[in-house]
Amino acid sequence: MSPAQQRACDELYPRYGVTPASPLDLRALFGNDAPVVLEIGFGMGETTASIAAAKPDVNFVGVEMHWPGVGALLRRIDAQRLRNVRVLRHDAVDVVTRMIAPASLAGVHVFFPDPWPKKRHHKRRLLQAPFVHALVQALAPGGYLHVATDWAPYADEILATLRAEPLLFNTAEAFAPRPEWRPQTKFEARGLARGHDVFDLLFRRNRQSGSDSNFVPAASQRPDEIGVRPS
Repeated sequence: MSPAQQRACDELYPRYGVTPASPLDLRALFGNDAPVVLEIGFGMGETTASIAAAKPDVNFVGVEMHWPGVGALLRRIDAQRLRNVRVLRHDAVDVVTRMIAPASLAGVHVFFPDPWPKKRHHKRRLLQAPFVHALVQALAPGGYLHVATDWAPYADEILATLRAEPLLFNTAEAFAPRPEWRPQTKFEARGLARGHDVFDLLFRRNRQSGSDSNFVPAASQRPDEIGVRPS
């Protein structure tokens, strides 16, 4: 961790950091009732800060375990005077399963999760069926789940897992085009330079509870409508 990142953690985490609670009071956290998007694993925070700056009417909670990344995002928040971002250094599974009230999120971002490419490590992958179901429970009806990865086998696995979740529907036939509001990260650019394809997945939670084969998404449920309140 750089000295600047260390200073940010020491000085800014008390201001922008989140104290774990079960459940988190999202309204009190931001002092308003704007829609809340959870980002899991924000890395160095450049994407989080960029999206938050473009969407000041949406609140963002970033979850990350890596202290240098936490410090980097805290510096961005302070430098850009972002009032709509809070940072939580904690295990994402514990956050989702214990700290997020049901149906309280407008969206979830999981950008470039660790693919754990070796077969013996696949069990460590984050986006497996039980955790996906927990994420969906945290989404309000109409809320969205946006995943991006540059690891093709993992992309196929995630697509199959999300399709198998009865409370979700895909906004595309399979993989979705990268939305204009998701900026290209340095990590993504390196992957593209190495010849990797990048896969975006954009799913939404059904507006009806349970599985319904007759469910038809509302025409207004476009995946680019980040920050629109689920009705």
